[in-house]
Amino acid sequence: EVGGFTRRHINSSGKAMLIYRVIQELREQLNFFHRASAQSGFVSTISELISELKRYNITPNMLGELHAGIEDESLREKVKEIGAIYHRFEEVVHQRYIDADDDLTLLAEKLVESTQFDGAEIWIDEFSGFTPQEYRVIEELLKKAKRVSVCLCTDYLFDEMPFLNNDVFAPVRNTAAKLIELARKNDIAIERPVTFKDQPYYRYKDSQELAHLEGYFFSFPYKRYTAETRDIEIFTASNIYTEIEQAARSIQFLCRDRGIRYKDIAIVTRNLAEYEKLISAIFPQYGIPFFIDMKKPIDSHPLVTLILSMMDIFIHNWSYEGVFRYLKTGLTGLDREEIDILENYVLANGIRGNQWLSQEDWNYRPDSGFNSTGVSERELLIIERVNKTRRKIIEPIMEFRKKTKGRTSVRTMCSAIYEFLCDLEVPELIEQRIQILKDDGSLALANEYSQIWNIVMEVLDQTVEAMGEESMGVEKFRNVLAIGFSEHKIGLIPPSLDQVLVGSIERSRSHEIKALFT
Repeated sequence: EVGGFTRRHINSSGKAMLIYRVIQELREQLNFFHRASAQSGFVSTISELISELKRYNITPNMLGELHAGIEDESLREKVKEIGAIYHRFEEVVHQRYIDADDDLTLLAEKLVESTQFDGAEIWIDEFSGFTPQEYRVIEELLKKAKRVSVCLCTDYLFDEMPFLNNDVFAPVRNTAAKLIELARKNDIAIERPVTFKDQPYYRYKDSQELAHLEGYFFSFPYKRYTAETRDIEIFTASNIYTEIEQAARSIQFLCRDRGIRYKDIAIVTRNLAEYEKLISAIFPQYGIPFFIDMKKPIDSHPLVTLILSMMDIFIHNWSYEGVFRYLKTGLTGLDREEIDILENYVLANGIRGNQWLSQEDWNYRPDSGFNSTGVSERELLIIERVNKTRRKIIEPIMEFRKKTKGRTSVRTMCSAIYEFLCDLEVPELIEQRIQILKDDGSLALANEYSQIWNIVMEVLDQTVEAMGEESMGVEKFRNVLAIGFSEHKIGLIPPSLDQVLVGSIERSRSHEIKALFT
């Protein structure tokens, strides 16, 4: 309606690549961050910091004005260098793209010109707070809409009780105060808040215990619940393993004796990474189907490993580690037996470096030891098989090298990667892998494989968008791609209906459930 739609968005991987490029450009000017800028996690940290600064409407100019007045020398230098990186990033990104973190700022500006929300009725629900960017959008909506209703989770608003900063609902009441201030600033009428005071609340109407807990949790004076408890149970475990085993036994009891389905049960924790592996090991022993609701990084996925380790082969001159990390991804078209025979042969004969590229066939004896007799028929078969496997390996890799030798444009590098994957028939191998996993019942892993090809293509596209005409060698290009891959995570959906949901207390939003373990 008001323009601006045609500008290209840059996603998190493209943004990280641009920040990497900016850091490399400014590296000699960085004193405080000079050593840190060479570390792999620095780009991600700066990317998150820039996103946070944008959410709070802090511009590079504001940082520039601020740093001069800071007394602490280290902090002053740190703010100055962050401001320089931020300023250069903004210059580069706004030449051709729009950063996703600028969307809300742009929205607030465009709402002024838009007529789409004139006289609208707007509801805002399930927020406990807003960033300054979001408050700007809400302010523009307040000016245009007929009514804006905001639902907040707190036990009172306005002046019904004195405000306490240590109150469990203090952050929500701060949010309410800011919204009221926005309305008053723009001369917008504020209706009396509607509160739900009927006891017990609807969600606790079938459980006196939960209604009592809600009413007296964080309250003083409190009232003791004296009736027998059935809906709440507390278990003290000596370690995480015992805790998960007890949860598994309780789930079995609920499903067997109470008639509850697995889909009606959820587990939430504050430290999902610590619990994930043990749940994955213990629940199958009890026959409990489950889904772990977490995003998985793609850095260690076989397809990503295939691409990065292929380039490592050139960077580390055909090192044993680089070659066999590449081969063991299972996406090279070689079967495991061929790889195992080749690996034993390479280890036995200490083959390294340019020996892989020898024009003549390898003729080292695999079984010779101290035996000086002639080459056996078995040894000849092994040598023939090893050389055949070596030629299969070298052909696609050297074809890639031919296209990218020396300093080449990023666009050419990305095209060569795509052609390399097609030469290996990777898309077909992934489709076969997905079908095998589905047939084996590994639906979550099949879901993961079904997303990875598109994610890799998206990273290559973003690399071309961000740095297409820039020239670089294989090593630098490999670092750029690794940064792009590190910014992506695979979000999975539950592969079947009847499963226990396991999630993080900060992230998970559960359906209607009948039993919760925390």
